Amino acid sequence: METQKIWDNFNDELYFFILKKVKNKDVTNDVFQNTFLKIHKNLSKLKKEEKARAWIFQIARNEIVNHFKKESVYVEKLDADKEIPLQKYQHICCFDKFINDLPEIYRQVIELIYVKGKKQKDVAKELEISLENVKARIKRAKDILKKKFNECCKYEFDKNGKLIGESNCSICGPL
Repeated sequence: METQKIWDNFNDELYFFILKKVKNKDVTNDVFQNTFLKIHKNLSKLKKEEKARAWIFQIARNEIVNHFKKESVYVEKLDADKEIPLQKYQHICCFDKFINDLPEIYRQVIELIYVKGKKQKDVAKELEISLENVKARIKRAKDILKKKFNECCKYEFDKNGKLIGESNCSICGPL
């Protein structure tokens, strides 16, 4: 497996996983970058491609722990089933507003996977839809969110279609 393939398949999910744990955009960016650096450097250690997701998320968890050790910050353990409200992400320009404005079928999937941290296959079972349908809803939701972030906050897209740049919420105004 190549680093680019890992990036294409896991970067969004991994970013939101880290954000959920550290609750700070700048720290998330640092941990995210360090995680992908370690993934790239240690890719030869990945023996089975089907275990890539678990391997990647273990590296991310280790990087989160390393960050908090360096900062000498103690983090209370989060209950895996405990819901983390979307309001925790309000420091990201318009995040809350755009998530809440998604059509219900897309918002529901995004909240279950990226906010509550559930696996896609578990969400498929819970919603009684196919795994492919879950993936399609995620893609559509991301496309809607990208469009909204670009229109309102003036983010830009890189060559891979990812949002980049600094927010300019002059159109959206305060939430």
